[in-house]
Amino acid sequence: MSTRNVSARSSDEESFHTGRVVIISLVAALGGFLFGFDTAVINGAVDAVQETFGMNAGLTGFVVSSALLGCIAGAYLAGRLADRWGRTRVMVLASALFTVSAIGSGLAFGPWDLILWRVVGGLGVGAASVIAPAYIAEVAPPSIRGRLGSLQQLAIVSGIFVALLSDAWLAAVAGGAIEELWLGIQAWRWMFLTELVPAITYGVLALMIPESPRYLLAKGLVGEARDVLRTIQSSGVDNRIKEIRATVREDRKRSWQDMLTPSGRNLLPIVWIGIVLSVFQQAVGINVIFYYSTSLWQSVGFTEADALTQTVITSVTNIVVTIVAIALIDKIGRRRLLMTGSVGMTVSLAVMALMFSTATMGPGPDGELAPQLGDTQGLVALIAANGFVVFFGMSWGPAVWVLLGEMFNNRIRTAALGLAAAAQWLANFAVSTAFPPMAEFSLTFTYGFYAVSALLSLLFVAKFIPETTGRSLEDME
Repeated sequence: MSTRNVSARSSDEESFHTGRVVIISLVAALGGFLFGFDTAVINGAVDAVQETFGMNAGLTGFVVSSALLGCIAGAYLAGRLADRWGRTRVMVLASALFTVSAIGSGLAFGPWDLILWRVVGGLGVGAASVIAPAYIAEVAPPSIRGRLGSLQQLAIVSGIFVALLSDAWLAAVAGGAIEELWLGIQAWRWMFLTELVPAITYGVLALMIPESPRYLLAKGLVGEARDVLRTIQSSGVDNRIKEIRATVREDRKRSWQDMLTPSGRNLLPIVWIGIVLSVFQQAVGINVIFYYSTSLWQSVGFTEADALTQTVITSVTNIVVTIVAIALIDKIGRRRLLMTGSVGMTVSLAVMALMFSTATMGPGPDGELAPQLGDTQGLVALIAANGFVVFFGMSWGPAVWVLLGEMFNNRIRTAALGLAAAAQWLANFAVSTAFPPMAEFSLTFTYGFYAVSALLSLLFVAKFIPETTGRSLEDME
């Protein structure tokens, strides 16, 4: 890097009130916390829900993954609403959706209304998955944008950890997830109701942070944008306004037309890259670990308590490696981080597939025949599963959200991010819904499929992903 570039980056960072930017980025990232909590809370409840409502494997898989249908719609709509209403109002809307979902899921009468409330929560998750990275990218200085953008992933994995920890604690207090706890309500219902606290907190704090200056300028609100920039930037406000206005169209609404090639027949290549990047993040099967790990470990011989404990340990590991990613992402770049993660995930998943190929059939926790791992194979599979989480958490977890927040130019950012996020949730839905029947067919085949996906992700990054480290959003074309 030249002396000129280093000097420019240092000057840029000094012109920002870094503490103020970090605080408002943390508030935006609370949406990521709820994203993680809402999607993972089902982990400790799934077996109890299945028993309570007498569901078969297919319906159980749909109950777990139904929230992802809401995520698809929420991600698609959030990009449009963010350009129409503003970023912070979409955060408040997401908070309301999380709140309604928590109450409805906790008091569900049967599988079909539980599915409805999970879809409502999914709408909130989809909205949060789009609005947080977009907002953070738009307020952060380029020199630390990767680290601040990674706060979204840190919040997601923290939400997963808190959800799994609360699941384990509530199940332990009640003597099992299906047992009654306080007020005669089963423990699994309290698992959903605990989401009320972060959901309400998110909405209150979202009302206290400023609107994105890029949104305000797109609406022609130059004075308000200048006021916001002065709260986060100590100098160069007028120059920043000129840069933003040069890349933002003020005279027309953004639409899908902005994401099309000049011929109007196809999406821009950068939009396709974002979509495929999102799909690969899910195709490696990461959310199978967070949605089904308790059931998976029980099915191969662990007790419910031990399975919940292993799941909590995995989520702690995820938090630690995300912090490592935050320290590295602006130093070594997005591409190198992704490629390192792809190699590690390929090896870890291949080892898991190999271990499950040695399983023998025996009585499972419900008395039916299920694959059983020997002590050595079970330990190796557990280490490989955590190795997979380590490599994903240090790379594809945070780096994809950072890239999606910054790889599109100002004119198409929220619309393209919404489309890419919707594709990600659609892939998540497909992978999560397919896991129970795939696992019944063969765990070796299932994890072999994820390993191949991880290998393909390495080739994709090497050929198509641009490096965005250190570039301003106004340079993204």
